[in-house]
Amino acid sequence: MKAVGFNQPLPISEPGSLVDLTLPEPAFGEHDLLVEVQAIAVNPADTKVRASAQPAPGTWRILGWDAVGQVRSVGSRVTGFRPGDRVFYAGAIDRPGCYAEVQAVDARIVSHAPQTLGDEDAAALPLTALTAWEMLFDRLRVAQPVAGAAHAIVVIGGAGGVGSITVQLARALTDLTVIATASRPQTQAWVRQCGAHHVIDHRQPLAPQVEALGLGAPAFVFSTTHTDGYLADIVDLIAAQGRIALIDDPQSLDIVALKRKSLSIHWEFMFTRSLLATADMTRQQEILRNVAELADQGRIKTTRTQSLGPINAANLRRAHALLESGQAIGKITLGGFD
Repeated sequence: MKAVGFNQPLPISEPGSLVDLTLPEPAFGEHDLLVEVQAIAVNPADTKVRASAQPAPGTWRILGWDAVGQVRSVGSRVTGFRPGDRVFYAGAIDRPGCYAEVQAVDARIVSHAPQTLGDEDAAALPLTALTAWEMLFDRLRVAQPVAGAAHAIVVIGGAGGVGSITVQLARALTDLTVIATASRPQTQAWVRQCGAHHVIDHRQPLAPQVEALGLGAPAFVFSTTHTDGYLADIVDLIAAQGRIALIDDPQSLDIVALKRKSLSIHWEFMFTRSLLATADMTRQQEILRNVAELADQGRIKTTRTQSLGPINAANLRRAHALLESGQAIGKITLGGFD
């Protein structure tokens, strides 16, 4: 099968950072689906692993954690799927990814794809929607109000892939007032299109901008990026006993300042359930099923903003470079193999 991989961590400007390969098709286990990949999306996780992981000598690492494809084969203990089904998923970080014509993926974290979205539009959703859904409802527990707080959430980095779908899910599924941050005219326009009630500039101090909205101190803050740089502002703007969530990887995070307000902090890592085979692993299938229904009902839209053509090393290097530039809006997708 055709695939794209790497065998040493290199800057994306190096041709060897991602290369075209021909590899054997993967074996699949009793809980797995064997999926013919038809479209993929790229995520910051792809760039982070590519830049830091060192595959064992003589092996290739295959990245990719957003895919739409057609089921070819079904493991002996799988229920609810059959060959020919069109599915979407984010996969598992400790298994070969979707930069390949064929992928083995655990059926418990897979759902049937939205019927109303094309392959690339659907491929833009799984990882970020799972992250946003788990953050809103499993980590921050936004259905449980914070006493005395404004029933509002601040989403830092609202124009990114995760921020874009967080804004949409919060609008579709909650009565939260959504305050998103964006700094450029095009990103501010994008988060408004996604449904943000208010947009503030994360290049300026956040707390005064939130206060100026006249809503009161928000109950929740979700930081998607540069949390260490925003933490003091977050502590200032959030209500007492509020809840903070993050997904990025600061080298360190001094949370002593959270004590005075009795703030709680929650890390969301979308791969936890599959990586550790948690008892509630199938919740991700349930979440994706709900996401597909919301898309088919027109209550959320794809966050795809760019398609870079077929799946090959050259196009994936372009996609990684765009993500690493920090200028990407929404999600970048690729469709089919040459």
